[in-house]
Amino acid sequence: MRQASSPASKEAKPKAETNVPKAPARPTLDPNVRAVLRLRREASRRRPLFVRTASHRYWRIGRWESWRRPRGLQSKQRRHYGYRPVVVSIGYGSPKLVRGLTPSGFRPVIVRNLSDLEGLDAATQAAIIARTVGTRKRLALEEKARKLGVHVLNPIVTGNKEE
Repeated sequence: MRQASSPASKEAKPKAETNVPKAPARPTLDPNVRAVLRLRREASRRRPLFVRTASHRYWRIGRWESWRRPRGLQSKQRRHYGYRPVVVSIGYGSPKLVRGLTPSGFRPVIVRNLSDLEGLDAATQAAIIARTVGTRKRLALEEKARKLGVHVLNPIVTGNKEE
């Protein structure tokens, strides 16, 4: 049989610190940059999928994740035959003003230690924690980023849904 829990037995959860700045979800951008980001998003929807030569033939090659330039002398794809997939060229690139920015508009910076994190501008840059950083140091970096108000693009995914 279950015992009814009294309200006094339930402990109140401690509230998070209120003076800690929250990392911005979006950077502060110039209206011109915002317009060009929108233009890049629309262009990427129209951009074709660049398929590697003979990727339909061999499973080990992969379709889109392993692009290699066709170099064969008689390659139909290299010679731009109309019935072949298109080849990557400079005309499909994104505008120079927003090249290298994330879709939200942050400039990603790889962070390996706390001193790298302190030099970031929270308004325009976001941190990517290097893959070689261990869990203990990663948690310390994420905590420091939260205190500095820096957005982390690859945080540890936890099971806690309350945050």
